[in-house]
Amino acid sequence: MSSTEPPSSKPIRLLLVDDHPMILAGLADTIASQPGMEVVGELEDGAGVAEAFRTLRPDITIMDIAMPVVDGLQALAALRRLDGEARVVMLTTLQGDHQMRRAIELGAAGFLMKHSLRKDLIDAILAVHAGRRWIPADVARTLVEHLGQPRLSEREVEVLRSAAAGNGNKQIGVHLGIAEDTVKAHIRTILAKLDAQDRTHAVAIAAKRGIITL
Repeated sequence: MSSTEPPSSKPIRLLLVDDHPMILAGLADTIASQPGMEVVGELEDGAGVAEAFRTLRPDITIMDIAMPVVDGLQALAALRRLDGEARVVMLTTLQGDHQMRRAIELGAAGFLMKHSLRKDLIDAILAVHAGRRWIPADVARTLVEHLGQPRLSEREVEVLRSAAAGNGNKQIGVHLGIAEDTVKAHIRTILAKLDAQDRTHAVAIAAKRGIITL
């Protein structure tokens, strides 16, 4: 696809969201050099995305999937509740499949790899604006690699996150308000789903796949 000016006389309006100022600046500079596109807003966290979207009405939102306060998945869910047609492209460094699978379920229109923004940014914007998805080969391979594998429930993720913090079964139970035997049952299920040898191995696998953050 050629990075040429869109046929519409109206510019493509873009909202940019990333907690790294240099990434924001790079995105804005690249878009500013492209005829037929304009940046209408920039945010450094997902907390104000829904309000900004409601005010600015961008055609496309480009948003980091991992941010420290309100992450991209939470912000994506909020945007899609506000407008089920909202077109959102997620920025990623490919830290596992979990977050990307969730983003697709929430209605993300595509992904941009941070290491290839200069090469892919404009083509991705044009594709998504035309109603297509933008799934880079790296993302597709990662998703296919784990296709069909059982997913951890929200409770299982909470148990594993608490275990990763160094808590034993009793402490996990107290923290989550569940019985110690229930914690043990969750741990057994987690090990089976992740094909892990023990809880340390499970934590390592979950961190690699982006299920938890260490």
